[in-house]
Amino acid sequence: MTIDEILNLAIKKNSSDIHLAIHKRPVFRMDGQLVEQEEFAVFEDVELKNTILEPLSDYQKKELEAERELAFVYSLPDHHRFRVNVFWDQGRLALAARAIPSTVPTMEQVGLPKVAYDFLNLDKGLIILTGQTGNGKSTSLAAMIDHVNKTRAAHIITFEDPIEFVFKSESSIVRQREYGADFTSFEKSLKFVVRHDPNVIMVGEMRDPETIATTITLAETGHLVLTTLHTFDAAQTIYRIIDYFPSDQQDQIRLQLALTLRGIISQLLLPKVGGGRIPAREILVNTPAIANLIRENKIEHIPSILQTGQDHGMTTMDQALQDLLGKKLITDDTARAHMTRT
Repeated sequence: MTIDEILNLAIKKNSSDIHLAIHKRPVFRMDGQLVEQEEFAVFEDVELKNTILEPLSDYQKKELEAERELAFVYSLPDHHRFRVNVFWDQGRLALAARAIPSTVPTMEQVGLPKVAYDFLNLDKGLIILTGQTGNGKSTSLAAMIDHVNKTRAAHIITFEDPIEFVFKSESSIVRQREYGADFTSFEKSLKFVVRHDPNVIMVGEMRDPETIATTITLAETGHLVLTTLHTFDAAQTIYRIIDYFPSDQQDQIRLQLALTLRGIISQLLLPKVGGGRIPAREILVNTPAIANLIRENKIEHIPSILQTGQDHGMTTMDQALQDLLGKKLITDDTARAHMTRT
């Protein structure tokens, strides 16, 4: 079996993720569930290795051998694209791939709330999208960037690893930079980006203290910055950012975050009644009350502000789940499985 055959079937079955591993048939994630594909044979060692190495260039094979893992985007002849990770698992190769939609979805299509549009009208500040892997952060982020592209005359620069959605410049100029191909250090490239006269900057992920510090500084110096973190909710996001730094720097980071943060959107993708998946989102808007809690290191009180902040567009994840349940879009079991304060 070839990698193209596997990926083509994944597209036909509307699968979001593809997994290849030893002693297993190809496994697709469909509506959030992992399903082994009976159309294919079980992978043995040599066949698995050949299938995974088939699409790699000589350069990529050398990088995989040296680094023990490899991330890249792979395109089928019909232009369907996948974000692919190849890695070693107990001495054997394994692969995880995620399907990238062929077109950038709109904010309406991904169900982003009105307050997200308000965030994108700002000239400066930090907007963070959060959620665990596989919960649609990249798709929502792409929809937001493309909304700016279509509605504002801005210079947008993205820093991605790898580039997933490809934007076509419309009202804005969009420049997309890929780690490894266009730059070799997030920290250094973000420091130099101000020389390129950007209005909007997208940082694919804040992955280390240096990148976080530089990203916050860019928001502080007059740019609208959008980024992501692998955190569950708004309070955890703020804790995580602060905890990246040694104790003698945390007061300064809290102050910068209180001044630059504009909003946090935390996202879950849940099984939808009738099939498919639907997002639930916790929303934080950095009001003076929220900023004061960040400055004073009283982050544990943030959920209470979110719970009563509907007039500002805020909501907790539990409230979002209750809303979906009330509309009969998710089941009671799904809601209870993800509620944190019941």
